[in-house]
Formats: sequence, structure tokens, C-alpha cells
Amino acid sequence: MRRSSFSKIVAVGVLLALSACATAPSHINNVCAVFDQNDGWFDNWQSAAERTEQKYGVPVSVLMATVRKESGFKSNARPPRTKLLGFIPWKHVSSATGFSQALDGTWSQYQRETGNWAARRTKFADAVDFVGWYHSKTADTYGVARNDTYNLYLAYYLGWTAYGRGNRGDVGVQGYARATDKMARDYESQLRQCGS
Repeated sequence: MRRSSFSKIVAVGVLLALSACATAPSHINNVCAVFDQNDGWFDNWQSAAERTEQKYGVPVSVLMATVRKESGFKSNARPPRTKLLGFIPWKHVSSATGFSQALDGTWSQYQRETGNWAARRTKFADAVDFVGWYHSKTADTYGVARNDTYNLYLAYYLGWTAYGRGNRGDVGVQGYARATDKMARDYESQLRQCGS
């Protein structure tokens, strides 16, 4: 009887932990709320983001603002589809997918360079590590400060080749970068209040 009850409790706990992984947080403009909604044993977003900061030197606020801008913290985020004949849903406009919206080629490069062959774009810990890796390479290659969200995001959005050529995008892209920078500053301020 005791063993049966314990088994049921463990099963329910596992199901709750897994179900928490499947849904996007509902308060994405508050990083403390995002972390509170994803603090499971198997998938603790705050721990994953802090590990990434320690590994690459990119602040948690910058990492989280990038993921927020790219996917709204949705694991299955995809870019829109093109339309065939103007109305039939067709192919996606790019291969970007997951939390980080990483493209197929860049994700393969990340896996190759880090040796993290099991990494998945739909797993938050892998996606935030990818963002840290990408921003770190941008910092090392182009001399961008690791807390310069504006330029890190421009390089992330445009790609290293375009950024390296001096392309800084159009007004819309620069607006995305400014919004991401503001989000990172808001997140940084919120992080000081988390748990207090």
C-alpha cells in the first residue's frame, strides 16, 4: 500500500515536471516570473542561464532578452510560412526553429564546435547555451562587449557575415535591437529583485 502510494506520487511529480517544460511562460516581460514558472528539477531555466553566463561571460539578462525577442520563450517557435499562389501555406521562410531561432547551418556549427551533438533547439538549456556561444563568438571576433545587447543582437539577427561587412540592418532591424537592449536592461533590474 505504501509502495503504491509512493509510486503514484512519483508518477504525478514527473508528469507535472514534464508538463511544465511543454508550456511557454505566461509573463514573459518579467524574468523573475519566467524563472519561477520554469524551476523544475529537470528543466531549471535560471540554472541553465547562469551556467551559460559562467561559461561564456554573457550576462543572464542579455541571454534571456535574446531568447525573449527571438521566440517569446516558445520551444516550437517557427518563422512564418510563404504562400503558394498567394494563399496556400507553403514552406517556412527560413530553417530557424526553437527557443533560439537558430538556423540549421549555425546550429550544426554550434554542435560541431561544442561537441554537444545531442543538443536540441526545443530544449531551453541547449538553446540558451547556443545564444551564449553565439554572442561570445561575436564578442571575440568583432570586439563587441559581452553586455552590449544592441550590437550582439544585430549580429545575431543579421548573421556574422553581414555584420562583419558593416551591415547594421534597416530601421526595423535596428528597432528590434533597441527593444532587445531595453528588455535586457529591464531584466537586469528585475534580476536584482528576484526572490526578495
